[in-house]
Amino acid sequence: MMNSMNVPSKRSTLERKLDKLILALFATLFLMCLIGAIGSGIFINRKYYYLGLEGKVEDRQFDPSNRFVVVILTMFTLITLFSTIIPISLYVSIEGIKFIQSIKFINQDLNMYHAETNTPALARTSNLNEELGQVEYIFTDKTGTLTRNLMEFFKCTIGGEVYGTGITEIERGIAQRNGVEPAEERKSANAVHEKGFNFDDVRLMRGAWRNEPNPDLCKEFFRCLAICHTVLPEGDESPEKILYQAASPDEAALVTAAKNFGFFFYRRTPTLIYVRESHVEKMGHVQDVPYEILNVLEFNSTRKRQSVVCRYPEGRLVLYCKGADSVIYERLAEGNDDLRKVTREHLEQFGSSGLRTLCLAYRNLSADMYETWNEKFIQAKSSLQDRERKLDEVAELIEKDLILIGATAIEDKLQEGVPACIETLSEAGIKIWVLTGDKMETAINIAYACNLINNDMKQLIISSDTDEIREVEDRGDPVETACFIKEAVKTDLKKCLGDAQQYLHTVSGPKLALVIDGKCLMYALDPSLRGMLLHLSLNCSSVVCCRVSPLQKAQVTTLVKKSAKKITLSIGDGANDVSMIQAAHVGIGISGLEGMQAVMASDFAIAQFRFLTDLLLVHGRWSYIRVSKVVMYFFYKNLTFTLTQFWFMFQAGFSGQRFYDDWFQACYNVLFTSLPVLMLGLFDKDVSASLSKKYPQLYMEGLKNVYFRWSVVAVYAFFSVYQSLVFYYFVTISGSSPQSSSGKMLGLWDISTMAFTCVVTTVNLRLLMSCNNITRWHHISVWGSILAWFIFIFIYSGIMTKHDRQENVFWSIYILMSTSYFYLTIILVPIVALVGDFLYQGVQRWFFPYDYQIIQERHRHEPDDTSGARLLQIDNHLTPEEARSYAIAQLPQQRSKHTGFAFDSPGYESFFAAQVGVFAPQKAWDVARRASVMRTRSRKQRKS
Repeated sequence: MMNSMNVPSKRSTLERKLDKLILALFATLFLMCLIGAIGSGIFINRKYYYLGLEGKVEDRQFDPSNRFVVVILTMFTLITLFSTIIPISLYVSIEGIKFIQSIKFINQDLNMYHAETNTPALARTSNLNEELGQVEYIFTDKTGTLTRNLMEFFKCTIGGEVYGTGITEIERGIAQRNGVEPAEERKSANAVHEKGFNFDDVRLMRGAWRNEPNPDLCKEFFRCLAICHTVLPEGDESPEKILYQAASPDEAALVTAAKNFGFFFYRRTPTLIYVRESHVEKMGHVQDVPYEILNVLEFNSTRKRQSVVCRYPEGRLVLYCKGADSVIYERLAEGNDDLRKVTREHLEQFGSSGLRTLCLAYRNLSADMYETWNEKFIQAKSSLQDRERKLDEVAELIEKDLILIGATAIEDKLQEGVPACIETLSEAGIKIWVLTGDKMETAINIAYACNLINNDMKQLIISSDTDEIREVEDRGDPVETACFIKEAVKTDLKKCLGDAQQYLHTVSGPKLALVIDGKCLMYALDPSLRGMLLHLSLNCSSVVCCRVSPLQKAQVTTLVKKSAKKITLSIGDGANDVSMIQAAHVGIGISGLEGMQAVMASDFAIAQFRFLTDLLLVHGRWSYIRVSKVVMYFFYKNLTFTLTQFWFMFQAGFSGQRFYDDWFQACYNVLFTSLPVLMLGLFDKDVSASLSKKYPQLYMEGLKNVYFRWSVVAVYAFFSVYQSLVFYYFVTISGSSPQSSSGKMLGLWDISTMAFTCVVTTVNLRLLMSCNNITRWHHISVWGSILAWFIFIFIYSGIMTKHDRQENVFWSIYILMSTSYFYLTIILVPIVALVGDFLYQGVQRWFFPYDYQIIQERHRHEPDDTSGARLLQIDNHLTPEEARSYAIAQLPQQRSKHTGFAFDSPGYESFFAAQVGVFAPQKAWDVARRASVMRTRSRKQRKS
């Protein structure tokens, strides 16, 4: 609850800019209407006798004696007439396009399908598709996001002695970076390796710990692992078959380690924990010991520790505590400085190896002390107000004067493809920040392992783990400590900012990486230092924040989002990442091993971090380009159509006379230009998916907002004005002479029908010029829309009923098509209208090409990877079995008629599989169902 945030309502940045464009169109509409209204007030005059304005005029809109009323009424008339400039259907079209993009393209992309867990990508919202193409900052958790979240007990330190002989992936990477051949890992003959346990050291296994210099501490260490937890055992009470259900993989790994060390936790009741202890009294002796659990002080992100008060069978009262070294060391009893110093060195050694560490400690309690404390604990637990705060305060009373036992070191390996993914995203201009609760040494080495930091970077480190800060903390004055750390952080920020400016001003200066811990970050987020932190962070290529709480993750994300005005993306896999996911513009949840909280709070869900490459560089980039083109095309076609009516206004004496028939105006956006723009938004593709990932620099076009800026709007507006002038004046001037031997002139509705035909034809052909690849769907939609106009006008102008206004265009198309004027105009006008676009695009492509146009030229003779089979070959090689598993998962499902309401079986799965060319063996329920159907049919035939 302390780290929770209100669920935000998210809209993409492009949508917000679209709102500004709509406001600009409203301003243009107002200006056009104002010009027409003022012109009407000036034009209305009794000297135009043919207008019938002599004497009293009944229509107040044309009354020369009251020009102010004329201006006002004409203003409202023109607002109705020019309202087509506002693309009302734009939002509906965009939502439809983005919805189909989500369910058909993102959700069904095999490159983002994880075969091991049978998990495809999931777009949980369609509002933010194009936002994926403009992300500049990624904030990521480490555990379960960059790593697999498969915890294995790897090493430990007990009483100042390190145990465990394994070599981690990080240690191998460090050796390779230093040019040293990593040492070969030698496993002992009796080494045990199971899920959660990858420890090898004969000194602790099979009771050998009894021969160590500190056997009593070893015993306390193992009992702390076996007792201090909230794990639930399941299955048979045997070491080989038991299963542990834990709140986190770390806890399960620690209990599994205790089992392999001879302290087997096998049963839990509400008040007791049963541990089968081996080799305690003597070698080979096994005994079942019940420990009474009196109190459990649970772990949370603020406490960063967990404690259990238990009673031994002989009556001994003990508090076992495990947690982060920063909180455990603050609560240790005085004395035993040597052990504390050695253990701290071991912790730094484990952190440098990329291991997750926890400190273990205990405290012996007297009966009187415990009874006094327990009364306060019960009172706090039964409190109805501020229960969490009161429990934390009571816990502080007993979690002190602890005796250090040692520390555990757990390995969590990197996910597959993470280093390559981060390197690719960095080349795309995206900056990645790691926000983790791990130690600084662990976080730095993980950053090295996943290519976030390299040896060529200059590291700027702001840490609270200094001798000066420790000395002030030891005095015990919280006010003095806070003031001192704040000043130290301020000094470090100024120093790092000065160094950063110095490096950035050099010609070939190194890239910068900032590393800061949670305690310093807490003070750096203070309003007085926040600006300095932001300025420093934005100058760094990578940022690593260690020992941070979930709330701090959200605060850092919000700082960059709101203060720097950058588009942010947060990705995590656990409940502690929810606030960070909700704070960013785009939230990505990884469906890992820590539940579904992150996925349920996210906008998109993927199974592996490496799938970000496809999600951002392929789908995000395509969506941004497509939606931008759709918006610009809507703007262009509506402005072009409305401006022809605007030019006619000057010839009609600003009277508000309409140029087009009402049905033309009503159907323009609905029938004659709607389908092609949908095809543009769904199928336009500048380069293939493989080239998008091969050249990640293409993504920078989205960061610079190349396709949706005011300069692009100005270009489209210029050609709209040009084409509208061509449509109106070419058609009206060429149609002003007699078109038949009888000398009859074409009327207003004949000219407007001709102009509308040219508009529909041209704006649809203009769409083909906007496409990078033209598919059969583009041809069907464009030529189908033009054909729909002709079918409509043939029917509409050939039928007339009484008391309607259809006599305006009655028989007009047939009259037009009987003249050569129609055929010359329908060919020449679109050519003249589009020649400007053709020349502009040609000059732009030859002399000022976009990056994607250069890539197109380089790979113009290569086949496109549009098929699903080709997509499978890109960066994610699925085996035939994996591809078949995914294909079967996507097959239609049907509820079985023979299994009851509560059971859901995939009916006719083999049939649907055969339809898509995937082999799926027949299931028992398929055979039974068909047999049942055959019996039913045979009975009916007998009866008949």
